[in-house]
Amino acid sequence: MNAQPVPDLQLLRLSKRYGAVLAVDAVSLDVEPGEFVTLLGPSGCGKTTLLKSIAGFLQPSEGSVVLRQTVINDVLPHLRQIGIVFQHYALFPHMTVAQNIEYGLRVRGVDRATRRRQARDALDLVRLPGFDQRRPGQLSGGQRQRVALARALVNRPQVLLLDEPLGALDLKLREQMQIELKAIQRDVGITFVFVTHDQDEALTLSDRLAVFNQGRIEQVGTPREVYERPETAFVAGFVGTSNVLTGESAQRVYGEAGTFAIRPERITVSEASAGAKGDVRVTGEVHELVYAGAETRVLVELETGDTVVAVQHNVSENGYHALRRGQQVWLSWSRQQAVSLEGS
Repeated sequence: MNAQPVPDLQLLRLSKRYGAVLAVDAVSLDVEPGEFVTLLGPSGCGKTTLLKSIAGFLQPSEGSVVLRQTVINDVLPHLRQIGIVFQHYALFPHMTVAQNIEYGLRVRGVDRATRRRQARDALDLVRLPGFDQRRPGQLSGGQRQRVALARALVNRPQVLLLDEPLGALDLKLREQMQIELKAIQRDVGITFVFVTHDQDEALTLSDRLAVFNQGRIEQVGTPREVYERPETAFVAGFVGTSNVLTGESAQRVYGEAGTFAIRPERITVSEASAGAKGDVRVTGEVHELVYAGAETRVLVELETGDTVVAVQHNVSENGYHALRRGQQVWLSWSRQQAVSLEGS
């Protein structure tokens, strides 16, 4: 029988209080070696406080941070073998790229030749060979972010923390850097713990993601598990878009009590009743049409008073945008694709 791998990082009922405010509430999480785990949640939900507690910048009120089976609550940040990359790169503008990357090695007393060699290796890792003599002001936003990443990687941390590192980039560059960051993480094999409020970013990058709400983790799973099978109404609404019906509305649409979620792309809109036997079928009035290039979002007000969003990819000229506001339509979807959120 193969032994289970020892987690690189464990959080054991970690809490952080600020007076009467409980910012992080008894969070437990195992991060396996080489994993890319994302802490996803809205602003103010506690994910950055948790990251700073892992890094050692904040002292937990209760619980433990365990790095490869060693509790490190009382270990100083620079001795934790944990690197961190922030949204704002914090590069020294008067130093060259090489000097920025070497800074931590120099503080630790690493000799000059070794520093230079390791800095060049780190630049190769982040796809910036030959940039060692440039200064931060001569670099693009994406290049500065890569230098910040190289500076963290050159110290060879056991775990690398990344706090919204792509947040300052424009959308197109951000999307490019998402692909690059995942490729770099795969190449170096270091465990990454990534913080973001961007659901698309979390789904793109993560091996697993932990969805945060009000200081607690509501669900942990692979991107597919969290998207396809959300466990709570908050997760269903925050990770992607979901149509959540509960109470009397759920009873009228699904024929049973409870709380149910269905993704917009699972819904078919038609001008006449359609759908396979056993499908959910309801009628409503088109409230709004939102053309978004690749897709059209159709907002339909049901007889229950709820508004349901449906999505269709615009693969031809004859898409949903041919509908009109105020038109009566039928919605249908497979009952098996609706997720029960009992207990939400």
